[in-house]
Amino acid sequence: MNTQIDLDKIRTTAENYYRNGDFYCSEAIVKTIKDEFQLSVSDDIIAAASGFPVGMGNSGCSCGAVVGGIMTLGLVFGRTEAKDKKVVKTMKLANELHETFRKKHKTLCCRVLTKGMRLGSRKHMDQCISFTGEVAEEVAKIIVRESGKLRSSSKN
Repeated sequence: MNTQIDLDKIRTTAENYYRNGDFYCSEAIVKTIKDEFQLSVSDDIIAAASGFPVGMGNSGCSCGAVVGGIMTLGLVFGRTEAKDKKVVKTMKLANELHETFRKKHKTLCCRVLTKGMRLGSRKHMDQCISFTGEVAEEVAKIIVRESGKLRSSSKN
């Protein structure tokens, strides 16, 4: 795992994946965190994130960026063994990410977050690009804080 993490780079990388049309929100976050933290998981995890954009497969439910962020927290802190107590910490961190986003944006409902926006419009794209970078950076901060052996840097 990489020990020096650049939070600005993480935000920018995730945003650019979305902006350039390479990946949607959840995929961009998973790929960015996987690559920047040098997680030893296959790229299949990016494919697993492909159903979450636009509020769970275009249904307008939970924000795909937050779902992608929670997936990455699970990659780092989650359990693979039955009854492993690590799930408690992972759920706590997932809730932290959820609540941080909810407090800032008042909801996680994609339909509400994009109300009055045409899908794919400049306004919609700018907002979702911003959410993607914001969540990727927040996830990175949580991973750095909780790992105890990583350091982060940021210009902000």
